[in-house]
Amino acid sequence: MAKLLLLFTLGPLLELFLLIEVGKRIGAAPTIFIVGVTGFMGVFLARAQGFYTIYRFRNAMERGAFPTQEIFDGACILVGAAFLLTPGLLTDALGFSLLIPQTRFYIKKFTQKIIEKMILRGDIRIRRQ
Repeated sequence: MAKLLLLFTLGPLLELFLLIEVGKRIGAAPTIFIVGVTGFMGVFLARAQGFYTIYRFRNAMERGAFPTQEIFDGACILVGAAFLLTPGLLTDALGFSLLIPQTRFYIKKFTQKIIEKMILRGDIRIRRQ
């Protein structure tokens, strides 16, 4: 719980600090423009990646395979789009990294290792019904 509290207080403060510093160096209007353009571009990228992931999901289901990677991709795209809608430069960078397949691949591998460790420690339990 303490980690979440730190995340939700220090994260926005860091974003605000970065926006102020960038605004000092290049000006307020260009900084606002950058944040707006990244959000606008992110919407189109998220839409394209989302449609492609749905296409792959359907293909996997038609083959009778469980679409594990497609579900994980969909979750990454959803989180990435949410980050891009949040004003800020760090959140934009993280959002784009979740939307671009080449960087999303490494984030997925890292996240999967964390989830596997949590399962092995017993922090996450999987029950069959």
